[in-house]
Amino acid sequence: MPTAAQLESLYRIAYQLTYVMLQPIHLVCVDNRTGNVYLLAGYSEELEFQILPNGEFADEPR
Repeated sequence: MPTAAQLESLYRIAYQLTYVMLQPIHLVCVDNRTGNVYLLAGYSEELEFQILPNGEFADEPR
């Protein structure tokens, strides 16, 4: 179950993606191992976000 902080961040990013950037959201799920919310978006599924339990975004170098 996502935390209240994760839900607030998820709402903000979903609004920006769908109403401002006009990008589709393909997947939203919770990783039970880490507690992070994972979001996959973009026409080519190129946008990935992980929201930590405190509502911050996880930075992962590629």
